[in-house]
Amino acid sequence: MPISLIPKDIKFLDLFAVSGENLAAAAAQLRDLVDNFDRMDDRIADIQRLEKRGDQIDAEINQRLEDAFVAPFDREDIHELTVRLDDVVDYVQAVGESLIIYDVKAPTDECRRLAGILADQGTELAAVLAKLDKMKDLNSHLERIHDLEHEADAVSRKAIGRLFRENHDPLDVIKWREIYLQLENAIDAAEDAAEAVERMVHKRV
Repeated sequence: MPISLIPKDIKFLDLFAVSGENLAAAAAQLRDLVDNFDRMDDRIADIQRLEKRGDQIDAEINQRLEDAFVAPFDREDIHELTVRLDDVVDYVQAVGESLIIYDVKAPTDECRRLAGILADQGTELAAVLAKLDKMKDLNSHLERIHDLEHEADAVSRKAIGRLFRENHDPLDVIKWREIYLQLENAIDAAEDAAEAVERMVHKRV
C-alpha cells in the first residue's frame, strides 16, 4: 500500500464523532419528553440547545472541508453526511416544538414508539461515527439502523390508519399526521446518514 506524504485532516473524524454524540443526545431527549411528558419547556429548551450545538459542529466541519487540501473522505460524501446528521436534529427539534405548538395533551403509543426508534437509531449512529476513523465493526450498527427504519414504516402506517379509522376530531388528525411525518422524516434522515457512511467506507476499502 503506498504511503501518502500529505497528512490528512483527521479532525473531520473527531468532529463527526462529536456530531454523533450530539445527535444521540437530542434524540434521547425527545424520547424522554414523550415518555414522561412533563417539564415540557425545559425539555424543549434542552433540545434547542443541542440543535444549536449541532449547527456549530456542522459549521466547523464545513469550514475545515473548505480549508483542507486533502480530506479523509470524498468531499461530497463528507458534505452529504453532515447535511443528513443536521437533518435528524432539525426534525427532532421540530417534533418537540410541534407538541407544544399544537397543544398536544398526551402522546400516542405510536408517537412513543417512533421516538424510541429514533433514539435507538441515534445510539447506533453515534457508535458508527465513533468508529469511523478505524472503519471496523460498523456493519452491525448500520444494519440495525436500517432495521429500525423498516420497523418505523410499519408503526407509522398503523398510526396514520388509526387516525382515520377512529373518527378523531379533524384538527387532531391534522396535528398528529404532521407530527408522525416529522418523526418519519427524522428516522429516514438517520437511515440516509447511515447510507452516506456506507458509501464513504465502500470507497475506502
